Amino acid sequence: MDHALHFLSPSNPRTVADGRAHARFLTPRDLPALIDLEHEKWNDVQAASPDALRTRIDAYPDLAVGAFCARSDRLLASLFMRPVADDFHRRVQTWQDCASVPAPRMSSTLFGVSLTSRDSAGVTALLRFFWPYALKHGYRHIYLGSPIPGLRDWLAAHPGACAEDYVGARRMGLPLDPQLRYYSSRGFSKIVAVKPNYFPHERSLDYGVLLRGTVPLSSLAPLWASLPLTSVRRATLPLARFL
Repeated sequence: MDHALHFLSPSNPRTVADGRAHARFLTPRDLPALIDLEHEKWNDVQAASPDALRTRIDAYPDLAVGAFCARSDRLLASLFMRPVADDFHRRVQTWQDCASVPAPRMSSTLFGVSLTSRDSAGVTALLRFFWPYALKHGYRHIYLGSPIPGLRDWLAAHPGACAEDYVGARRMGLPLDPQLRYYSSRGFSKIVAVKPNYFPHERSLDYGVLLRGTVPLSSLAPLWASLPLTSVRRATLPLARFL
């Protein structure tokens, strides 16, 4: 996977780019591209409807991010987030629960409603673009729900085992499941919960895993809150390539 992306100059704080991709906040004008990506990567049951996509953008416009090909402007990845209580994972079972749990008045925690990608460079661009915003606004943790697409075949080969056994299995210190390995490489290495009937996904037997990532440098929240966003970008620029 090619992760060679970096921030643009802080003089343009609403976009991040290199020769391959640029990231920015999404608007309703991006709906056709979002619908195309949804139907490429998800089936008819899993894909978000146009109304749902518009609602996500309207509800939290600064938590809806897209990454686009620098040459063709084709949408490479999308990320929708929403604020949640720090302990929300104890009160939810399904993806719909996570996506609709009441938002607290103040929170340092986000739930990734949807991360959809057709290019890993797009995911890198999303994370690097959003990092300074997360620091500036005091966000500390981001949760994602992940399918575990190797579960069905693994259980067939391991009679008597359960989903928790598979999720806990490791190869060279990394999760056995390829999707969990990928998210672990992107900083979402903390497995918080295994949820049956989380989301319709045949190879996962409808199981999902809630993962938590910690926003790098978020322990310095008072410092970031005191600085303008352009200064936060300048401070994090030398480290962005490590995300």
